[in-house]
Amino acid sequence: MTAEAPAQPTRADIITRVARAQSRMRLMFLAKFAFVWIALTLGIGAAMWYAGRVDADFIIQFSPFIIQGAGVTILVCALSIFFATILAVLGAIARLSRNPYINGVASLYVSLVRGTPLLVQILFIFFALPQLGIVLPAIPAGIIALSFNYGAYMTEIFRAGIQAVPRGQREAAAALGMPENLIMRRIVLPQAVRIVIPAIGNDFVAMLKDSALISVIAVPELLWRAQRVGTRELQPIPALMIAALVYWVLTIAFSFFQERLERRMARSDR
Repeated sequence: MTAEAPAQPTRADIITRVARAQSRMRLMFLAKFAFVWIALTLGIGAAMWYAGRVDADFIIQFSPFIIQGAGVTILVCALSIFFATILAVLGAIARLSRNPYINGVASLYVSLVRGTPLLVQILFIFFALPQLGIVLPAIPAGIIALSFNYGAYMTEIFRAGIQAVPRGQREAAAALGMPENLIMRRIVLPQAVRIVIPAIGNDFVAMLKDSALISVIAVPELLWRAQRVGTRELQPIPALMIAALVYWVLTIAFSFFQERLERRMARSDR
């Protein structure tokens, strides 16, 4: 009797083996990646601890007070990115306008904001507007300053997004008799918003960190709370470490959601 030849693997078996091998490789990569993050983070924390820069009692007692500022930070950033988006849409349309007066105002707005520091704009809005009889509380002043600043940067993003929409679509809509404002509202802007959403997500993450600047006008957000208790308790470094850690966690969380949104949009495009 002759021995039977081993069965040849089928195409489905080969695909399954390759998929399993790729899955194992991804898991190994993620495990090593996580190990590096955890090891470095623990190493930095241990170095600060043994150097005497970290007071455990201070962290336990005042961490809740500092972390409460995260709610104010998120609220200010959410409102600011909302109003900045409105400013950006209007600014982008104005920048593309053939009216020299409207285009000139929008261009001056973008140039002025991009040419001056955000901190100067915050201080100007909070301290200069009262000279004109406009007195604003700290939180509204911070929201206006962040909206005003990011609206200028996002104006250029929206302008590029509008210009990225194929011109043939506008011409086809115009040939059907649609007015210009309806073309912009129904055809151009929905596609432009879809194009610029990833950039808006990046700006929101950047705003989470830049919002620390409004602490100079006593907005009770993360940095302001950390500076207050750190100065009062003579523990500035632990207080700033807590605030920095919270900013880091917020940035990671919103970056994760942004990445998921971009992947979902990419799948829908396909």
